[in-house]
Amino acid sequence: MRQKTVFCCSECGNETVKWSGRCTACGAWDSLVEVKVDAKGRGSGRSSSAAAFSKQPKLISELDTEAELRFSTGIGELDRVLGGGAVKGSLVLVGGAPGIGKSTLLLQLCGMAEGEPKILYITGEESERQLKMRAQRLKVDKGDIYVLAETGLAEILENIEALAPDIVIIDSIQTMFDQDISSAPGSVSQVRECTMSIMRMTKQKGFTTFVIGHINKEGSIAGPKVLEHMVDCVLYFEGERSTSFRILRAGKNRFGSTNEIGVFEMADTGLSELKNPSEILLSGRPQNAPGTCVTCVIEGSRPILAEIQALIAPAAYNSGRRSTNGIDYNRATLLLAVLEKRGGMSVANCDAYINVIGGLELDEPAADLPTLLAIASSFRDIPLGRDLAAVGEVGLSGEIRSVSNLNSRLSEIARLGFKRCVIPSHIKDDIKKPDGLELISVKDIREAIKATLG
Repeated sequence: MRQKTVFCCSECGNETVKWSGRCTACGAWDSLVEVKVDAKGRGSGRSSSAAAFSKQPKLISELDTEAELRFSTGIGELDRVLGGGAVKGSLVLVGGAPGIGKSTLLLQLCGMAEGEPKILYITGEESERQLKMRAQRLKVDKGDIYVLAETGLAEILENIEALAPDIVIIDSIQTMFDQDISSAPGSVSQVRECTMSIMRMTKQKGFTTFVIGHINKEGSIAGPKVLEHMVDCVLYFEGERSTSFRILRAGKNRFGSTNEIGVFEMADTGLSELKNPSEILLSGRPQNAPGTCVTCVIEGSRPILAEIQALIAPAAYNSGRRSTNGIDYNRATLLLAVLEKRGGMSVANCDAYINVIGGLELDEPAADLPTLLAIASSFRDIPLGRDLAAVGEVGLSGEIRSVSNLNSRLSEIARLGFKRCVIPSHIKDDIKKPDGLELISVKDIREAIKATLG
């Protein structure tokens, strides 16, 4: 059988006949990987496309949307991220770092999905006995759950065809291989072709498929970027292995929003849902400690309270060091520059360390003001108080600007027992002041620092 060698970009999936140091399509350096393609396989694609041409086009008004039915996975936080439940006939890619809990999440789904569906769990990383032991620990060893320890794509498709399951779970896509492709499992061509074959059967048979994918050192799904374009939904399972909190967020969702997040806690018996993550994230907060401030961010439709900590210390060298965790580094340096220029605090020659508790990533402007107040509190070594929260965007001129969904933020802040909240004086919406919450309106950062630190 004749074979043709092409070079495929691991970032965008673009193919070229010659190797180069940089991909001509996406501009990524050192991303071209040699792939051997069977000439016969490429030619056979014409007959399949000709057979597909026998289908006639239909008017969009005549299409049946009842086929896109949702069902509950039994895990409320997962349903929230998926947009209200899993969609039949969809392909969901779940990515995350090793040991973060991807397999645990989907194994718990097997014992909690509504309607007692027929589930096929395909594992390429564990033996059937190992999976049985883990399922017993999670108490999901009962029900219509079938296990297949196999990595060959042809055998997997044959078993799916024979069993006709409602849900298929593949752990993981990097271990699957197609014998018609000469490259090793986990390579660009293997991952792409295996995912394409599984997606084709998923759409034809109408079952729901969850595929586990590893991530690379940059934090993205390992394999070609085209893999994320093929699937219907891409979920990222995030969190520090040293902590028990896990966050599930959608990077892509054809059937719902990508703004929702799900919060879990890893325990000995598996993952447990956090219905009220704000209380958990604020637990253990130190009393009367300088350099800490609480804010309220909006994740999808859910307001969540987060604690921002800052530590300002004299620099050992001429220039201060900057380190951030949970806050964008460039945004943090911008706020330090605004505090230096507009707030009158000499932080340029100080080391600045900023951290968000619980592993949250705060990327909205509402976290600007609490971050700045935490820095100022640490610089002056004066605590802001446990009953104070802050919400607001900071401009380059030092002004405090309004943020969206202010009423829902204030309601969540008041519900958790805070007595004071710093807000912008220029607001767009009518404010409904919650009972027992004092609102401190400020125009710029000097007013905010004076009102909170004196």
